[in-house]
Amino acid sequence: METTSFKLIEATIKEIQQAFQEDRLTSVELVQAYLDRIETFDRNGPKINSVLTINPDALKIAAQLDELRGQDGQEPLYGIPVLLKDNIETADPMPTTAGAIALERNFAKQDSFVAAQLRNAGAIILGKVNLSEWAFFMSKEGVSGYSSLGGQVLNPYGVDTFKAEDVGGSSSGTGAAIASNFAVVGVGTETSGSILSPASANSIVGIKPTVGLVSRSRIIPISESQDTAGPMARTVADAAILLGAMTGVDEQDPATQASAGRALADYTPHLKTDGLEGARIGVDLTFLNNEEPEELAIMMEAIDQMKSLGAIVEEVTIPQQSFESDVLWYEFKRGVNAYLETAPEEVPVKSLADVIAFNKQDPERRMKFGQEELEKSQSLSDDPTDPTYVEHREIDLRSSTLDGLDLVMDEHQLDALLFQNNRGAAKPARAGYPSITVPAGYTSSGHPVGVTFSAQAFSEPRLIELAYSYEQATQKRLAPDLQKFVSSVLHNSQS
Repeated sequence: METTSFKLIEATIKEIQQAFQEDRLTSVELVQAYLDRIETFDRNGPKINSVLTINPDALKIAAQLDELRGQDGQEPLYGIPVLLKDNIETADPMPTTAGAIALERNFAKQDSFVAAQLRNAGAIILGKVNLSEWAFFMSKEGVSGYSSLGGQVLNPYGVDTFKAEDVGGSSSGTGAAIASNFAVVGVGTETSGSILSPASANSIVGIKPTVGLVSRSRIIPISESQDTAGPMARTVADAAILLGAMTGVDEQDPATQASAGRALADYTPHLKTDGLEGARIGVDLTFLNNEEPEELAIMMEAIDQMKSLGAIVEEVTIPQQSFESDVLWYEFKRGVNAYLETAPEEVPVKSLADVIAFNKQDPERRMKFGQEELEKSQSLSDDPTDPTYVEHREIDLRSSTLDGLDLVMDEHQLDALLFQNNRGAAKPARAGYPSITVPAGYTSSGHPVGVTFSAQAFSEPRLIELAYSYEQATQKRLAPDLQKFVSSVLHNSQS
């Protein structure tokens, strides 16, 4: 939909709500416009292949919301289409698959807590998006954005100058879809870099919240100690709005008890253009040792821009953990077994062992890149008191908090640590700490580069201030040219 009254491309929540109020747009028209764009560019044309399933009830829900618009108490997400990563359950007639063929008939009977929160806020769940299969916890040989069920997600910026498969993982579909303007905002999930990586790779904003700020119940798990859902959007403001709608204490997820009194239902008061003024930012330059010259130049420019906005940027050293932890593999087995025990009868697998056996029945189709990560997890204990697991988790936690991020941030009195893309994701992930990534520029080949702010638990308000200040001053994001992508694909196929 491109009319004189409303411009779909890069439309923000605020702009859409204004168009609703001025009767220039309805939710039905907005949903249809996104459906048309998905048909044109995701299913056809460049075939970004990010949207796995469309919600068949989306237009009906939009019509119902249009009829009720204008009543008191309606939130900013009212009537706004949202895409969810396909490991998040919804009660809509769409399966929740994690990209696995074994789960293609996994139809949930109720919403996950996150989906229910979004629906309560008036959001329209437009569909489910593709992802790296099992949230990129299947094979080290796999490609980001590939799943047996959905195929390969492409990076909308990947015309012909870099690998279009370089889309980031595992929330690849969310990143590519939101970058391509297939919905207003989207939800990804992260264990270690799975929101930050595709957000950076697709030139959008991603927030990896503190573990416990957002419920994980009825989301296909990897790690109880690191998993979280989080917002992905084209602007910091939209990501902040989405985050506020997702928070809440869920009795089905004990980790959310820690967010009581610390979570906000509205993060928008922290959209401050002067957020970097006087901020103390730490940068460990050893994380940049292997960067390509162009990407390094973008990072150094970002640092200079933050300094010009009043930030104090200090070089620090973040202690690194050389220990090889198996925490994720222990927790994956335990979490997946618990999840599959409650799967509908139509789902042919009821345990991780069943999944492994199912895939071996048709390896070319079901496990194209292997499944050694699943098999490693299956070989370990699922006992939460297993001495090796307990030891590994204690080492992870201590090295990432008391002997890691806390040590550095307290010593230098920092507001945040700064990383390029998702290079430093592992340390905050092990700690359960939050991060936010923001577009920082593009290489000469057109590849997006992001910068990521990380800080201690429940510091989302401060991180949003820093990210918003940087975003508003630099305005680095450019929408991908999907028409150019189409022309490039046609040219390459003919040559």
